[in-house]
Amino acid sequence: MERFLVEEEGKLREATGRAAQHNLDVTPAARAARFLEANLQYPSASFDAVLLWDLLDYLEPLVAKQMVANLTELLRPGGVVFAMFHSKKPEGFQRYRVVDPSTLQVISSPVLCPAQRVYQNREIQDLFSRYRTVKSFVGRDQLRESLFIK
Repeated sequence: MERFLVEEEGKLREATGRAAQHNLDVTPAARAARFLEANLQYPSASFDAVLLWDLLDYLEPLVAKQMVANLTELLRPGGVVFAMFHSKKPEGFQRYRVVDPSTLQVISSPVLCPAQRVYQNREIQDLFSRYRTVKSFVGRDQLRESLFIK
């Protein structure tokens, strides 16, 4: 997303002072649509499962909503989304690496972008309203884990 926004800013600067400026829609909705179009280019119903670690917390709410809608189209019927959400604003930023089937490595990292939103239970349910099953757990690490089945 960060790289996409830098490219968007470059396009806007290029368009400044020209007639093309009026052709580049910079509203959050338009930017979200361009981001998802550029980054989620897969056939419909091509995935069995999607892991959304804490990604949605870092996206603007409109982009998050559109992303969930697009991912829903990419999942096969009965497909699963395992999503994680922070239950409070994160103090730091971590990356996660799957080392082997039973080991997950947590790596501290500089903050690439601040968390945009801390979703409440009802907001999470609204994001995944097209799914038939929801199970949710809150861990000691202040992460809310949710399982959604299409």
